[in-house]
Amino acid sequence: MIAHSTEERSRVMDALGLFLKNSLRNKDPDPLSEVVDTTEAEGHYGNPITIFSIQLTRKHDTMAFSEFVHNNMTLEDIEILRNEMPDRLDDDQVFHLRFDKQEAYMGRVKIVSSSDAITAKVKIETYPKNREMAGKIVEELFG
Repeated sequence: MIAHSTEERSRVMDALGLFLKNSLRNKDPDPLSEVVDTTEAEGHYGNPITIFSIQLTRKHDTMAFSEFVHNNMTLEDIEILRNEMPDRLDDDQVFHLRFDKQEAYMGRVKIVSSSDAITAKVKIETYPKNREMAGKIVEELFG
């Protein structure tokens, strides 16, 4: 997720925290900076940006993330995900999600299509690699 120079970094971190505090079952991410990687970069027009990222690798953390998202989405957002699932699941079986930063800061989970969002990429593993099976797993996880 990117924090632009016009955004308050602590608020952007709080928005990300909505997902992390409900996904990291065996960690107390306080402060969040202990689990989030921060990179300072330069935007397209030379403006400073901060990139926040974290990778959830433990099964219980990823399951907690998907459960939290599913339980806190509106029925409208669940329907959007169902309809867009084929487009959101790429050839590497990565499911792409974007969440509204302002809504997350307010404690709500809202799917958006904007590029200025909290992005999540969920790798769906199937053996052997099978897109149809990955689609079924996505449906189970996110509705």
